Amino acid sequence: MADRRRAHQRATRSIGGRIGASFDDGIGGPGGWWILTEPGIELPDDTREIVPDVAGWRRARMPALPVDHPIRVVPDWICEILSPTTRRHDLLIKMPYYAKVGVAYAWLVDLETRTVSAQRLESGRWLTLGVYGDETQARIEPFDVVPIDVASWWPPTAPEGTSR
Repeated sequence: MADRRRAHQRATRSIGGRIGASFDDGIGGPGGWWILTEPGIELPDDTREIVPDVAGWRRARMPALPVDHPIRVVPDWICEILSPTTRRHDLLIKMPYYAKVGVAYAWLVDLETRTVSAQRLESGRWLTLGVYGDETQARIEPFDVVPIDVASWWPPTAPEGTSR
């Protein structure tokens, strides 16, 4: 369990950091986004707090990060890292909720299969844009203006002949 938790934490940090560098900080990319890991979001007319693993907002829609109150703006993009303990909840509860509130893009990162499924919301349904695995130059909406090294997100594998 601890190994999976560390892999989940590492993936969250890696994805948030790499997307954030280009799109939040503007390093080697266009900027124009807020990228946060595990933000608490309290949407109006909802009693639940939602917490995606990583989320992003275009600054045109949310010009400043709230300091003294919760985020109450629907993210433009979310990323969920699937794990044995969260997979069912992420797929059956969170993804329909994200569609209902109008999140435009969702990425589902599966550490076990080493894949990223990129989705865009179209007419209230998720449309799969692509599935990525070992690409080092993937261009994935909504961050397709900068190549993404998806292969670097995966947990290291034990060398052949050794145990984990």
